[in-house]
Formats: sequence, structure tokens, C-alpha cells
Amino acid sequence: MIIHWSYAAPSVAAAFLASMVEFIEALTVILAVGATRGWRGAIAGTCLGVTVLLAIVALLGPTLIRIPLGVIQLLVGALLLLFGLRWLRKAILRSAGVIALHDEAATYAKETESLRKLGKAARRWDTVAVATAFKITMLEGIEVVFIVIAVGAGGVGLLVPASIGALAALLIVVALGIALHRPIASIPENLLKFGVGVLLSAFGCFWFGEGLGFEWPGADWSVVGLTAAFLIVSTLTVFACRTRVQARIASSGH
Repeated sequence: MIIHWSYAAPSVAAAFLASMVEFIEALTVILAVGATRGWRGAIAGTCLGVTVLLAIVALLGPTLIRIPLGVIQLLVGALLLLFGLRWLRKAILRSAGVIALHDEAATYAKETESLRKLGKAARRWDTVAVATAFKITMLEGIEVVFIVIAVGAGGVGLLVPASIGALAALLIVVALGIALHRPIASIPENLLKFGVGVLLSAFGCFWFGEGLGFEWPGADWSVVGLTAAFLIVSTLTVFACRTRVQARIASSGH
């Protein structure tokens, strides 16, 4: 199958950015488990989670092939749109100062403290470490699998580019985790989530329309227009929310 990378580039970017956010969140907890309870249990739980995820993908793959593309686009488009809007809503509120920014360093410290309260790690296999690493790997990994399948469902031959984008994000996050041995707090996660929310919302809207049989002007290039529209509206919403917050603060000060 020939892959036209100019056509597949948005799929790679969407899968890469969305997967990176999920991998960073998983890495934060896994690093806390390893530093507090021991690396054997952390690595074992992570590997177990990855194995289960691969089995899920292997089981779902043949099933998805049998479903008509229009049905997949309709269902996945609706879910992807809701998923993207949820991320975008939180990113807008954080950017506007309505809710606090997500802090990976604080998450790491909180997770470390809660693990320490569970007592000392076992000498051989620490069930707490294995279970915690497995849980976070499954939790974030299932979202990555969903994102890759959703992004890849947009057209014939897009599953491979989406998978490559997710794999690239995994390799980068793992490399940074090994090099830093601490949460990747320097990466502006809220900015990543903002961009991912825009991309996923645009893809979801496009594929939902495709599933309904709507003919988008410009065909696949309309994704660019949808992305720009979501970005402009979201940016204007940030400024509007920020203005309301500042006005509320000013009025309460008087």
C-alpha cells in the first residue's frame, strides 16, 4: 500500500501530539513508582500493561476491518469530537486562569508520597508497584490505542501513519524519561493539550461529517480549515475568559 505522506501528515501530527501527552502522564507515575518502590516492579507492571494493550489491538484489528468505513467514521468521529472538545475545554480554562495548570512535578510528588505511605517495598516482587504501573499503563495506553484507531479511521492507509506518530511519541518520551529520571515538567503540557484538542476536534468534526455523507468543500483539505476555525474560536474564548477573570478579580479587590 502506497502512503501519500503529504496527505497523511495531519494524522501523524495528531497521533504524535495526543500520544505524547498520554505517555508523559504515564511516565510521571511510573517514575514515581520506580523511585519509591523499586524499578523491578515498575518495569514489570509497565511491560504487563503493554502486553495486554497489544493483545487488545490484535483482537480489535480484524474486527474493525469488517466494519464499513462510513460507520467507523461516524462513530469514531463523534467520539473523537467529544474527546477533543473535553481536552480543549480544560486547556482553555487553564490558559485563561480559571483552573490551575497541570503540574507534572506536583503529580510526581503526590504519587511518591502516597506510595511511601503504603509501607516498604517487598524484597522480590512488590505487588503495589506492579499494580500501580500496570494500572497507569493501561489507563493511558487505552486512550493512545483509541486515538490511533480514531485518527487512522479517517481514510484508507492512515492507520500506519497514525501508528508511526504514536510510536515516535513513545520513543521520545521513553528516551527523555531515561535521560532525566524525573517528570518532564519542562514540556508545556497545557500547550500540547490545547493543540491536541484543536486537532482532534477538527478531525472528529470532519469524519463525523464524512460518516453522514457530507461533501466537504476542498475534500480532505477542509481539515485545515476546520483546524484553523477551532484554533481561532478557542483563542478568542481564552481571551474572553481571561478578561472575565480579571474583571472579577478587580471587582472583588474593591
